[in-house]
Amino acid sequence: MKKHLLLGLLLLSSTGLWAQIDKFEKEIKAYESQDSLAMPAKNLRLFFGSSSFRLWKSFNQDMAAYPSINRGFGGSTLEEALYYFDRMVLKYQPAWVFMYEGDNDLAKGQSPEFIAQEFVEFSKRLKEKLPNTKLVFIAARPSLARIAMLDKQKDLNGRIQQIIAKEKGRFYIDMQSPFFRADGSLMDDIFVADRLHLNEKGYQLFVKQIHEFIQKHP
Repeated sequence: MKKHLLLGLLLLSSTGLWAQIDKFEKEIKAYESQDSLAMPAKNLRLFFGSSSFRLWKSFNQDMAAYPSINRGFGGSTLEEALYYFDRMVLKYQPAWVFMYEGDNDLAKGQSPEFIAQEFVEFSKRLKEKLPNTKLVFIAARPSLARIAMLDKQKDLNGRIQQIIAKEKGRFYIDMQSPFFRADGSLMDDIFVADRLHLNEKGYQLFVKQIHEFIQKHP
C-alpha cells in the first residue's frame, strides 16, 4: 500500500499535476520579469533550491569567477522544484544544476525515503529534457534550530549519495561535516538569530565547499 501511494504521488509529480503548489508564484514571476529584461545566457551553472540559496547575499561576488545564476526561492522543497521545473530549470538550458532541497522537506514531515524518490524523479526529468546537463545535490546541512532532524538529514544524504553513485553526471557535495567542530559539536556562531539560516561566517564555509567542487569539476 505504501509503495502504491508513493508511486501515485510520483506520477502526479511527473505529469505536473501537483495541486495548487503556487505559494511561491510571486517569487517565480519576479524572476520571469527579470528574465524578460535580460535573459541569462545558456550553459551556466544554475543554483536552484530553497532559502540557503535565496538568502545568499554575496552570491554574485562569490561566484564571479564561475558564471552562474541563482534561482533560490522561498522555503522550497523538492515538490516545488519539480512543479517549477519547466519555468525555472528547463528554460535556462544550464550546463549544471546545483540543487539545495531536502531540509525543508524533512521539516514538513516527509520521510528521507520519499524525498530521495522525488530526487530520482527530478534527476530523471532532467536527463529526459536536458541530457547533457549535470546535477549536483548539495547535502542537507545541519542547524541549531533543526538539530533534532540531524539523523534524518544524514539518512537522506546517505540515500542520495547511493543514488548518485549509480548515475553518470550526478554529483554530491558534503554540506554536513564542514559545520561541526573537531569534538563533534555543531558550530554555534555560523547562524543568524533564527538559528536556522547562515550568517556571513556560515556562508564562507558553504561557499568553500562549492568552490572546491567546481575546481575539481570545471
